[in-house]
Amino acid sequence: MFRYHSVFNLKFCKRPVQGIRIKAMDKRKGFTLIELLVVIAIIAVLMGILMPALSMAREHGKRAVCLNSLRQLSMAWIVYADENDDKLVSSEAGGMGGAFPDAWVGVTWASDWNQGGVLPNDQQIKGIQDGAMWPYCEDIGLYSCPTGYRGELLTYAMMISINGRSVQGSPVFKKRIRIPQPADRLVFIDEGLASPDAYAVQYNTAQWWDQPVTRHSSGTSFSYADGRAEYHKWRGSDTVKQGKDQVRTWSGSFIPTTEAGIEDVQWMQKGIWGKFGYKVKGQ
Repeated sequence: MFRYHSVFNLKFCKRPVQGIRIKAMDKRKGFTLIELLVVIAIIAVLMGILMPALSMAREHGKRAVCLNSLRQLSMAWIVYADENDDKLVSSEAGGMGGAFPDAWVGVTWASDWNQGGVLPNDQQIKGIQDGAMWPYCEDIGLYSCPTGYRGELLTYAMMISINGRSVQGSPVFKKRIRIPQPADRLVFIDEGLASPDAYAVQYNTAQWWDQPVTRHSSGTSFSYADGRAEYHKWRGSDTVKQGKDQVRTWSGSFIPTTEAGIEDVQWMQKGIWGKFGYKVKGQ
């Protein structure tokens, strides 16, 4: 039976032509074992490429948070000096038996800190709030790096030259105006844990006192007396190894064994004091 279209006078079939069938595929072809193994191998290769990149991206993010905290602390440090006749807070972190009442923070460290001891959080908070700098930076979160070794609320330390103690006749800066070349002088360091005093290296020899700090890969974050914060990567393999081997502890002075390692400790000495207490070639 046919029907005619009224406009074009075309003839169409109203029902299908008998005897013609369209056969649909009732089976789908799956992956062979070899194809499946190839796909798995490709995924494994891609994961091997992407995972280090993702890990590095996370690390850069944490480093950025750390640097921001150091900048905020440095701004508070500057404001404190501005409002206190240019006088600097003491870098001694509540240590030395209360000999430094203007310490930037109070006691935040356990007596067995170098064996892994940690104070309860409420005592750490009290220690930070007891510090002379607290009224200028009332944010507990800014006193620590997100990658601290033991989850402590304070992971930053100040340099011993900042109204601290003299080391082997080294200079001590009690007022901000006395700091030579502020853009080159170190103030804060991300040490990764709470410690009972300021951060120091030897003054009259190329030797570490506190251990080199290897945070955020093979270096650590610092802030400067002009308020900026930067990441510094160590050059010496012995510096990096010592920092990683002695993390969370203090084992006494460390003498570098490579030329790059000597340059690392001299970079610290120059950053802390602006000069050396011994003869350095080319200086």
